[in-house]
Amino acid sequence: MKDQRQKFNYADFDPVKAVALTFPDTEEGISHEGTPSVTVRGKLMCRLHDSGEFISIRIGFEERDKYLDSHPEIFHLPDHFKAYPYIAMWLHNYNKVLLTEILEISWKGRATKKQLKDYESKKAASLLEKLDIVD
Repeated sequence: MKDQRQKFNYADFDPVKAVALTFPDTEEGISHEGTPSVTVRGKLMCRLHDSGEFISIRIGFEERDKYLDSHPEIFHLPDHFKAYPYIAMWLHNYNKVLLTEILEISWKGRATKKQLKDYESKKAASLLEKLDIVD
C-alpha cells in the first residue's frame, strides 16, 4: 500500500516556478501525486518530484546527456527516467543561470514554431535594446 503522506513542500518549487513562468504561455499546475508543476500548452515542462528531493525537467536525450556529463553535482538520472526525455535536478543544488538555461531548453521543446519565432524575435530586440543599438 502506497504511503499517502505528503513528502514535499510546495514552497521548494517557488524559485523554479518563478523562472519557468517567465516563458511565454506557461501555466502553473498540479501534477503527479499533487506536486506543483509548470506546463506549456497543457504539456509538462517541469515539476517537483513527489519525493521532494528534486525537480523533474523535460529535456531531449542529447541535451540531457550533455548536462549529466557537465554538471553531475546538479543533475542526475533516476533509473525510472532512463527511457524518458527527462532529467532530475537536485532541489537545493543549482544556480539561477543554469536553471534558466535548462528551463529555456525545456520550454523550447514544448513551444510551437510560432511561439519560438515570437520568442526569438523578442529576445533579439531585448538584446539590441540592452546594447543600445535600437534607433
